[in-house]
Amino acid sequence: MATIHEITAERRADQGKGASRRLRRAGKVPAVVYGAGQAAENIQFDHLKLSLAARNDWFSSAILDLLVEGNRQKVLLRDVQKHPVKPQLLHLDFLRIDESKPIRVYVSIRFLNQEKSPAAKASGVVISHNQTQVEVSCLPNDLPEHIDLDLAELKLGDVVHMSDLKLPPGVEIPELKLGKEYDHTVVSAQAVREEVEEAPAEAAAEGAAAEGAAAPAAGGAA
Repeated sequence: MATIHEITAERRADQGKGASRRLRRAGKVPAVVYGAGQAAENIQFDHLKLSLAARNDWFSSAILDLLVEGNRQKVLLRDVQKHPVKPQLLHLDFLRIDESKPIRVYVSIRFLNQEKSPAAKASGVVISHNQTQVEVSCLPNDLPEHIDLDLAELKLGDVVHMSDLKLPPGVEIPELKLGKEYDHTVVSAQAVREEVEEAPAEAAAEGAAAEGAAAPAAGGAA
């Protein structure tokens, strides 16, 4: 059974920049809910409670249960505006979900057992996480909170592509339908390239050249 993530808001009547500034000074966060063929609804959150919820990965990728004065609806976070300096949420947009229609959402990739892999235990090997999330398509009830990637068998030279990810039933990666060139690398294990110090060799070569040039001059003087 999928985990239910509930967030609670209140309706707000005031609109405009002035009203939003007053809300923020009062410790509130203005937001809007739209979609699913219904009128947009202006709401507000308690900033402290919302900021605590926003620290979780599920806040930006999972389907949320939005409770507004007794009315429950399924939504996805579509946009969040943050203060450029302060740890403050300024405004959020939520999209209502029609549970009968597929959705496209970016889901985080959870890397498992990397420290146990042969690549991690070998010296001179760099394990690169080229992608930490992937866009999936599925019905809302099939949306995973994350996709697990087991790296226990990762070896030097291995490359894991998006097509290698094990997806839950009913979940697919739309980008893979565009062709093999879109099957991007998720993880790779490559040897560290050592830089060869050429300065000493170049100095020796220059010294030998200088000696060769000086030899004829010495013979002529004799």
